[in-house]
Order: sequence, then structure tokens, then C-alpha cells
Amino acid sequence: MRPAWPGAVTSGAPSALRGWMLARPERRPIRVLVVDDHDVVRAGIAGLLDAVPDIEVVGTAADGLEAVELAADRDPDVVLMDLEMPYLDGIEATRRITDAGTASAVLVLTSFSDHIRVTAALDSGAIGYLLKDAEPEELIAGIRAAAAGASPLAPRVARRFVRERRGARPEEELTEREREILELVVAGVPNKQIALRLGISAKTVKSHLTHVFRHIGVRDRLQAARWAERHGIAAPTRSRTS
Repeated sequence: MRPAWPGAVTSGAPSALRGWMLARPERRPIRVLVVDDHDVVRAGIAGLLDAVPDIEVVGTAADGLEAVELAADRDPDVVLMDLEMPYLDGIEATRRITDAGTASAVLVLTSFSDHIRVTAALDSGAIGYLLKDAEPEELIAGIRAAAAGASPLAPRVARRFVRERRGARPEEELTEREREILELVVAGVPNKQIALRLGISAKTVKSHLTHVFRHIGVRDRLQAARWAERHGIAAPTRSRTS
């Protein structure tokens, strides 16, 4: 299994490091297998990468089983792996590809940044972990880094690792205002009402929530409310409405 943390680089790396990531000694294009169960996403990523001179898309797969088969058949340098897929998920597909002893580096590309999925993916042998909200150039730099043997991590994922290494918990790093807004989200209060209650603009509320979502690794209000309840920041909604 490849080491996940040592040698990790983020897509927001300094220019000198980004220059190192972009360098590739071989002249042969980086062979990439794109794995995603959504047709439009899969086609979009393949089209983006096909336009990059030093990258060659050697195949696309719609599920984990197909990914394992194509990885063995096409021998890609990098497997760009989604996580949530039918038949065989990305975690198990990554494990099978890496256990097969191939030289392919599995680079996760997903919408999920929670600790459980990140840890499971890296433990299964993934060399890096990127998020689908990355800019195109960040994705391309990540693929080049993975092909060079580095471990590209999305900045949000890297921050989570740093917090864990120093023993800090995400809920402890929220500001008082962010916790206050999060409690109101758990209570089901809309953004405009939160703004009125706190005497701030709806735009400011949205800005705070965007930061909170990124900080705790969720995508919307419902996920944030569930996260807050699990971490004891606010009482479950049912208790507030009973």
C-alpha cells in the first residue's frame, strides 16, 4: 500500500512546488483511466483531459467492477476514481487495483470530504484525494503529481489531516458566530430569518455557512445540521420541536 501522508501536496501549493508537480521526466503522455458512474461527469472529465497535451485518456468506466477490469487491461498510470458507484464502490475497487500489484496510481476524485471516506480511501491504497469542486488546473496538477509518485490532497482534506495530527477537532475551531448560525440551522431557521435574528445581512450568513460547510466537510444545510447534532453543538431537531 502506498503511503498516504508523507510527500503529500495540495492543489494550493506554492509556485515552486507546483512547478515540481508539473514536471514529468518522461515524454510519454500520462495514461489516465476515468471512473465515474455519472455519464455527463465522466464524459466531461475525459474531454477536459483529452485536451491536455501530456495526458492521454485510455478508457472510462461507469462502476467499480469495470474500473478493475480496465485497469488490468489498459495499464493506466493514473486511475481517477469516484467513490459512490453501483456494483462495486470506489474504495473496494481501489483496494483490488492496488492489491493486484499494478503500477497504476489511484487518485480519488469525489464530492465527499468526510473523515471516514478519506481514511478508507487512503487505507485502501489511493495515492491521493481530490474533490470535484476543484478547478480544472488543480485536477490536472493532481494527476501529474500522482503520476510522479506524489500524494496530492485537496486543501480541505489536508487541513483535516493537520487538525487530526495536532489533536484539534473541527467543532473546536468554529468561531462563536459560526456556532451560533449552525445552531439556528439545526433549528430549521432559514438564512433570511437568521440574518434578522443576528442583525447581519443574508449575504453574511451565507458567507459564514459556506465557510462552515468547507470546514466540517459537508455540502448543504441538512448535512451540516446532522453533523452539528452528532458533535453536540446543538440538540437534535426533534427535541427542539417537541
